[in-house]
Amino acid sequence: MQPADLGETRDRELVRRVGERDEEAFRGLFRTYAPTALALARRIVRQAFLAEEIVQEVFLAVWRHPEGYDQHRGSVRAWLMGMAHHRAVDAVRREEANRRRSEDVLPEPSEGDPADTVVAAISQPQERAAVRGALEQLPREQREVIELMYYEGLSQSRIAERLSLPLGTVKSRTLLGMRRLRAVLMGMER
Repeated sequence: MQPADLGETRDRELVRRVGERDEEAFRGLFRTYAPTALALARRIVRQAFLAEEIVQEVFLAVWRHPEGYDQHRGSVRAWLMGMAHHRAVDAVRREEANRRRSEDVLPEPSEGDPADTVVAAISQPQERAAVRGALEQLPREQREVIELMYYEGLSQSRIAERLSLPLGTVKSRTLLGMRRLRAVLMGMER
């Protein structure tokens, strides 16, 4: 037998043992292929935390359904990398769809940027207190995103990474929070 044949035989045996709920076999499969699957997912999604989630999903699927492997269709390595590739591509498509949806809800340029209202309001001490009060009225998720953006200076991408959220979710929360802030602050002017 060639070394490649021995490796493939070992891998098939590990998958068979995973089907018998052998945790050590699962660990062996994970140790062997998780780094390669992670590198593949990172190249596709370009976000470390998302790539890690994809690898977790792949190996969870292996644990739950090891019978999904068919040796007549290819090697164990090809099966695992194929699952990682498909999940990563799906994640990119999902993120792109979220981005497009969030762009659809962004205000038209004629409406102006709600952030301009907040920046103008912060220029005076009384207005700072009003903005703080308005922030307290926001739902926690929206307040957290806005505070990270304006008080810590984080970009929406960095906020998404820090909070482990899709970028589209961060954009939506920002938009909704800014609209609520504007409504509260405009109501205070009356």
